[in-house]
Amino acid sequence: MRTFDTFDQAYQAMLAIVVHEPDFHNAPRGYASREKLGMNFMIRQPIQRGVYSSVRKSNIVFNFAEALWYLSGRNDLAMMQYYNKRMPDYSMDGTTLTGTAYGEKLFHFGQAGVNQWENVVATLRQDPDSKRAVLQIFAAPELGIADNCDVSCTLGLQFLIREGQLHLVAYMRANDVFRGMVSDIFSFTMIQEMMAHELGLPVGSYFHQVGTLHLYEPDATWATHVLADQSLTAPTFPAMPSGNNWPMLKQVMQLEARLREDRGQMDWAAILATGLPPYWQQVVALLSLYQMIAYQRPIDQALLSHLWPIYRNMFAQKWPRQIIAGEQCE
Repeated sequence: MRTFDTFDQAYQAMLAIVVHEPDFHNAPRGYASREKLGMNFMIRQPIQRGVYSSVRKSNIVFNFAEALWYLSGRNDLAMMQYYNKRMPDYSMDGTTLTGTAYGEKLFHFGQAGVNQWENVVATLRQDPDSKRAVLQIFAAPELGIADNCDVSCTLGLQFLIREGQLHLVAYMRANDVFRGMVSDIFSFTMIQEMMAHELGLPVGSYFHQVGTLHLYEPDATWATHVLADQSLTAPTFPAMPSGNNWPMLKQVMQLEARLREDRGQMDWAAILATGLPPYWQQVVALLSLYQMIAYQRPIDQALLSHLWPIYRNMFAQKWPRQIIAGEQCE
């Protein structure tokens, strides 16, 4: 199995393999792509989940928002379309998301509304050596829905405690190596980190297993530019505070709704006043800055300056023109 220290390393390597060494060229549902079958790799340091290419320009705000959406057990379109205007393309009814809504499946699976998260926690506390701690995501009825535009790409997540660490294995039927893999692994490793803290364990390794790892042809040229990028840096991604992070996450989601719905704004002083730990303060700061992007307001340069360098650089890569405009408005 290919093994990497960080996801940034894995991303570059797996992208190069699909770009240059595909097994097949095909067009499922009419979308031309190239693919590798039966791919897998391991990441030794899953918390190092960022992708830092200045050409790829990862959306750190969307990455956090999607992970928080999952961990909140939601399936609403309203939250995610605020962060990605293309999300309505995946909604069957214009109100909810089905296959993409992993969080609803983690906490309210099926008609019985099974809380799989609680079951996994209980299973691992009762038997730390268990092989049964699985969160199922793909559901068989998804294939029976006519013209379903949102079939789950992820089959499930398996948690394993080995030698005192919490490891995670993700099983995916399909994964877009250029776009989807960035947000998927960001979310899955954040889920792993949340579970590890709830169980009082250090984070172990992350394993990614994919049936078809593919690249859509419209992204092929951009992907080659990413692979040619020589400006790569390797910053250290922050870790969550130890202990139970659920109360902080719930507080962050309340603030997220307030910002997204434009029911108020938050400067650095307001963020400090929340009493949140620094890790979660930084997430709220990112959400607050994105509110300025979404509602076309000048960027608060003082707030931007309080972002940790890793986040400030990623934010600036994604929205350079808005930041320059904000500087001119001062």
